[in-house]
Amino acid sequence: MAEPGMEAEPGGEPERGPEVEPEPGGEPEPEPGAVSAEAVLRELELFELRCDGEDVPGRLLELCVTHALGPVTLANELLAFVTTKELGTQLGAHTLDAFEHEVLSRRSSRVPRRGDRPHRGLHDIQSLQDLLEEEDEDELLDAYTTPSKGARKRSNSSPEQPRHKRLPGRSPLGAFSPGSFSPSVTPSRHYASRGGRGDVVATFGDAPGTPWSSLGTPSCTPRLFGPPERHLSKPYKFMFQKPLDVREVMLWRMEELGDALKRHHQLEDFAPVTLPAQEPVTVLGQIACDSAGKLNAHSVLLVGDAAHAGGAQIPLDLSELTEFSLFPGQIVALEGTNSTGRRMRVTRIYEGVPLPFHAPTEPLPDQVSVLVACGPFTPSDGVAFEPLRDLLDVIERDRPDLCLLLGPFLDARHEQVQRCELPGSFGEVFRLCLRCILDSTRSWRPPLVVVPSPRDVALPPVFPQPPLPWPDLPRADRTRVLLVPNPCTLELGGTVLGVTSTDLLLHLGAEETNRSAGGSDRFTRILQHLLTQRSYYPLYPPSEELNVDYESLYSYGSLPVTPHVLVTPSDLRYFVKDVLGCVCLNPGRLAKGRAGGTFGRLSLRRGADGTPSVAAQVVRI
Repeated sequence: MAEPGMEAEPGGEPERGPEVEPEPGGEPEPEPGAVSAEAVLRELELFELRCDGEDVPGRLLELCVTHALGPVTLANELLAFVTTKELGTQLGAHTLDAFEHEVLSRRSSRVPRRGDRPHRGLHDIQSLQDLLEEEDEDELLDAYTTPSKGARKRSNSSPEQPRHKRLPGRSPLGAFSPGSFSPSVTPSRHYASRGGRGDVVATFGDAPGTPWSSLGTPSCTPRLFGPPERHLSKPYKFMFQKPLDVREVMLWRMEELGDALKRHHQLEDFAPVTLPAQEPVTVLGQIACDSAGKLNAHSVLLVGDAAHAGGAQIPLDLSELTEFSLFPGQIVALEGTNSTGRRMRVTRIYEGVPLPFHAPTEPLPDQVSVLVACGPFTPSDGVAFEPLRDLLDVIERDRPDLCLLLGPFLDARHEQVQRCELPGSFGEVFRLCLRCILDSTRSWRPPLVVVPSPRDVALPPVFPQPPLPWPDLPRADRTRVLLVPNPCTLELGGTVLGVTSTDLLLHLGAEETNRSAGGSDRFTRILQHLLTQRSYYPLYPPSEELNVDYESLYSYGSLPVTPHVLVTPSDLRYFVKDVLGCVCLNPGRLAKGRAGGTFGRLSLRRGADGTPSVAAQVVRI
């Protein structure tokens, strides 16, 4: 009879199995099948647990074998149970019955056993291929889904016409062919029944005869604007920022914007925010809320700068203002009186100053067409990526000079992502989606600019976000694919585009408080804040759904100039607006829930005065 850990081979010496290193302070725990009653009793004696009855040792051994427990695990579980229930150290039949019912049965339901083959850890793509060769389709589906009470059972009968194990199309990723998506993926009924396909729902500067496709002339190449050290080019360590470091970054921004406000409005030196003054004084600080709730007119605080106030804060009385728009994190200069030193009555808010526009040094091209699309690229009730296929058809038909694609490419909010029902790993589906875009645009080979999103399930959820990692990008496509960070500032033939895939409109709109004598446009106010605060994300503290590294945001998320075009997609309604001379475009999402969405088009031309002229449209997919 072979000893444990050894298996006898016919006509040969027994082969010794892998040796197990003993744990410090004891011997390795035997497998459940090799457990003896003596080993169980020996472990129980360490905790002074005694058996009350002759049948108890046999019952303990039965529990070990039935629930795949070793002596040490059983002793630990028993000790925790009797200590919690205050049952004493004598183990009787009733105690063991209660222990099995309340502890072991729940433990078994949490860790289901799959036949004689235990599954430890998660599958990677290689182990999935091995499973395909050894198990049938039913077991493969079970590897991706949570076991349910009504799970299907394997049939023990042999099929009349057995299939070969290596038939093509058996890969779990076979539903995503780079050239075309497999019809085995169920299409979305809501998306297929959409109306208004191809309708133009918003326009800006659209003159009759505006071309939205390439004119066939040599186009300019997109590039990142500014010096290389201002661009986030590689991943970085996040989740290590300290509150003092964040505060220091805020003081840097406050000092920079304070100097700009002082020069533009010709202000004198700022006064401390807590200094009592009967005469009007001008102070500099950052807007904050006095509680954890939403900012309103009665909960506004001003946190002073370091040079004049040492970071002190004071409540603001806004009753004398007829118009204002404030949000947490906003850097402002205020004029008012502070008679007691404990509350400031504000009489004027000095508006922020946007940066100047970029002056092109070279002649602008006659016309450049840009297609702008933001994910999700598939409806939330399926992964057939029908909106992406329709978008690729539009690209093939219009043949723009540049395609600007913003994530999420595989949305973390997708229903099948949240239920872990994808036919492959997150990374595999993500890369195959990108590969499909490459293969479908090879005939025309337009330049592609790819912007990641914090909602991409396969990418680190941090902002600012490094460029999308694409190590297997074909060498032939590297010249036409530009992988950029989020946010980024691009230059295209002298026209500067500011791009971010973060939903700043939704985040800032939820925290803003305002008072207006007339009907003011909410989107215009938010976009003015972004341009005058000179940051792609001026909100502090940030939205709960966004992880912001403020040191990296200060280095890579500041506006170098006021862009000619600002692309800021949002879950809110699409629009095209002129804000402070900047054309702001919200192209919407290509897929909105289970329905179809919209995308944007830009026509960049040389104006009469030599400056960029922009026309834009928002079109239903």
